[in-house]
Amino acid sequence: MSSVRAMRQEMLRTWSRFGTKFLPFADAASESLPLSRLLRLSLFQVSVGMALVLMIGTLTRVMIVELHVSATLVGLMISLPLVFAPLRALIGFRSDHHRSALGWRRVPYIWMGTMVQFGGLSIMPFALLVLSGMGHASHAPAWVGQLAAAVAFLLVGAGLHTTQTVGLALATDLAPAESRPKVVGLMYVMLLLGMMGSAVLFGLALAEFSPGQLIRVIQAAAVLTLVLNTIALWKQESRSRSNRPSEQSAPDFRATWQLYCSGEQATRRLLAIGLGTMAFTMEDVLLEPYGGEILRLTVGETTLLTATLAIGGLLGFALASRVLSRGMDPLRLAGLGALVGLPAFAMVILAAPTGIPTLFGVGTMLIGFGAGLFGHGTLTATMNLAPKTHSGLALGAWGAVQATGAGIAIALGGILRDLAAMVGGSTFGYTFVYTLEMVLLVLTIIAIRPLIGPNSSDAELSNNKRV
Repeated sequence: MSSVRAMRQEMLRTWSRFGTKFLPFADAASESLPLSRLLRLSLFQVSVGMALVLMIGTLTRVMIVELHVSATLVGLMISLPLVFAPLRALIGFRSDHHRSALGWRRVPYIWMGTMVQFGGLSIMPFALLVLSGMGHASHAPAWVGQLAAAVAFLLVGAGLHTTQTVGLALATDLAPAESRPKVVGLMYVMLLLGMMGSAVLFGLALAEFSPGQLIRVIQAAAVLTLVLNTIALWKQESRSRSNRPSEQSAPDFRATWQLYCSGEQATRRLLAIGLGTMAFTMEDVLLEPYGGEILRLTVGETTLLTATLAIGGLLGFALASRVLSRGMDPLRLAGLGALVGLPAFAMVILAAPTGIPTLFGVGTMLIGFGAGLFGHGTLTATMNLAPKTHSGLALGAWGAVQATGAGIAIALGGILRDLAAMVGGSTFGYTFVYTLEMVLLVLTIIAIRPLIGPNSSDAELSNNKRV
């Protein structure tokens, strides 16, 4: 027995040394929050990444190419979670001050988000088949499929917004103050790893497409969401008497939000985050259809593009971790990420006239790389500015701006692609959207430039400490 225990302890020490050396942000682990517990908590990000791959990757390709749903309708469906995006700040704020009979603040919100996400994924495959009018569903009125698909996407969006916002806040609660930005960074690395893994599995499972296989894949994702989030939450948040219901009134959200936004150049900072997010996400609904319709790639090959995008993002986060730990201004890093996006989209555009799929793949990876730099830079800046007792509000504000920008961009991407295709053909429709994203990247660089400076972050951090 002692030999088995010694062997297990040696394996844990080996894994800890390996993880700290090679896994981005693994140095965020501490005595109070060891790497094994931190990685287990991060499983909720894996389930979120899986849902994102389904919505913005696999299902967009399946709906547009295999189920023959218009790109405009697909874009609108994918962007429906935008309805809940502005509520992320409120959700984070409420979880900061939530009181329950069980003494938990974060767990009730994460569990509620998990169940809502599970419900949306459970009904989604049947809703999509009715929407497409395939088989016996062809006799159903069109509005039935549209309404059912809308409800499914709304539920998944509401669930993942709630789970991700409060889960990240719980991670920052558990971590020491000095390592919180690194902990949140690790959470996003796990999100990308979840996207990569699920993209590969979905691609393999749907290599031979059929309606029955689509149902099995999405329902398996629903069950896996429930399992992963349950494991992630197990014994993470301690119960506290101070979190039980009392007659003390909770702080006012509006006053707290105004106080949080009163920092120097807060409006410009949020504008830069929104513009950059739109620039990097407008193509989300179009990358796989572009590969399938223009470059004639299979479902499996185009689904792997989502994994390629995630690999680029992971590399971006790894590089960002290294340079930020050496003192680089996070907003300067975000500007460099936007700059990387310009040649990336140019390569994607050139893949059509040259007929070189490899150029498309490299461009896709660079898009993910630039988005990783931009996302990590803005995320770190947000965490540096977060008041000590409002980590949920800070992460919710960042997530709300990002999700809102992404939702608007995805909807516009589908609509503008269809309108441009009516004028100049399918290839022109995709090219028009990618060119517009390059314009948005230029605007992002212009917006973020005044925020960059040797003392800008220190000044803003001091301002929020006074708050």
